Amino acid sequence: MSPQAAPATDSQAPSTPRSGLDRFFKISERGSSPLREIRGGLATFFAMAYIVVLNPIILGSAHDKYEQQLSQPQLVTATVLVAAVMTILMGLIGNMPLALAAGLGINAMVAFQIAPQTTWDEAMGLVVLEGIGLLILAATGLREAIMNAIPLVLKQAIGVGIGLFVTLVGLVSAGVVTRVPDKVNSTVPVALGSGGTLQGWPAVVFCFGLVLTFVLVVRKVPGAILIGMVASTVLAVIVHQAAGLDKAAWGLTAPEADGVVDTPDFGLIGNVDLFGAFGRVGFITASLLIFTLLLSNFFDGMGTIIGVSREAGLLDKQGKVPNLGRILTVESVGAIAGGGASASSNTVFVESSAGVGEGARTGLANLVTGGLFALALLFTPLAKLVPAQAATPALVVVGALMMTQIRHIEWDDMTVAAPAFVTIALMPFTYSITTGIGAGFILYVVLRSAVGKAREIPVLLWIVSALFVVHFAIDPIEQVLGVK
Repeated sequence: MSPQAAPATDSQAPSTPRSGLDRFFKISERGSSPLREIRGGLATFFAMAYIVVLNPIILGSAHDKYEQQLSQPQLVTATVLVAAVMTILMGLIGNMPLALAAGLGINAMVAFQIAPQTTWDEAMGLVVLEGIGLLILAATGLREAIMNAIPLVLKQAIGVGIGLFVTLVGLVSAGVVTRVPDKVNSTVPVALGSGGTLQGWPAVVFCFGLVLTFVLVVRKVPGAILIGMVASTVLAVIVHQAAGLDKAAWGLTAPEADGVVDTPDFGLIGNVDLFGAFGRVGFITASLLIFTLLLSNFFDGMGTIIGVSREAGLLDKQGKVPNLGRILTVESVGAIAGGGASASSNTVFVESSAGVGEGARTGLANLVTGGLFALALLFTPLAKLVPAQAATPALVVVGALMMTQIRHIEWDDMTVAAPAFVTIALMPFTYSITTGIGAGFILYVVLRSAVGKAREIPVLLWIVSALFVVHFAIDPIEQVLGVK
């Protein structure tokens, strides 16, 4: 968020470096303090801790070509290990409050689209190759050049779209917004709670946390988002015990610990076959699968990096992200590491916005988040103590704060307003950051060209827009090539 919109600031945040730690992370230079970074790191961890449960569920529920499944305990270890290592590396190398973990959407693609055609080792090999492709793009500077070629108005729209996206993620995860079953033949795709009403104590916990966090934010209480999470978790534990609720009432995670310590199982680490998929499904099919993975990872990560950095007030006057080359390199390595550990591609998590909302501005927050993931290797039951209903109000609050960026968009000029609108709308409505970015790029190129301003469009934006046309038309292309 912009500095003016910060919900909580420490009155004594240092203005000049006071220690080696301060100088290394540029804490004072970015108007932060160690306390704010610690709070931000805690908020980010609790906002994304659900991935410890969700990623193993997604990957573990799928079968490969030979009906083999991955081990749930091993998936938990792989998910937590890669998230810990990559988040810490991002903090040390990129010096940004951008946490990494197994990317949602990408893991589903690996589980339900790629694995059924290959073995698990071969599927993860394609993920590694996709990560190597991202690393090459980062090392050559091409990925950074593409990000810098994006017009400022689209960067602003990406930030707003991500604000709506994280809001929807929070509402869906909390069970406040649910799918309408197809069997009712309704034209309404989503609804409030169950049957159009909020039911059960978990919904009360969410509403309590949302209202409390907003109150703390408008009162400018330091630690507003983290306080809201902690208070909601305490209420959830009390309600769960007092009402004798079943674990299923809370969704993925219930506010109770099944023990304290769990032994990590590293059995999946290194189980990769880099080129086996090419022989099994053919060169063209394997290449298209890698292309789809790469495009999704590329622009999901890009959108999150721009959106969260803008929310933190860290973009320069040209809308560029500091240390962008380093950030992109680390994220690319995250994709490789995720595939190598069978955890699926790791990418920057949009839930990092919860930490930014709490005041995080540097990589020090990542050390806190990554350190907690590392502890979760042994204390996984405790990491799963915070239910979604206690953590997701933070995402809704941060989404509201990110929406304030919409005022910077020039709505009187439809050649930029329409692409911005499409970008913003499609992110939540398609549940995909990449889709919103791609549609916005294409429409921007078309509309600017229609009014005779084609020469003002950067060449890289033309190329990327053409790639998105291929991405959206992948189904007929596969049919023409005879690979589907």
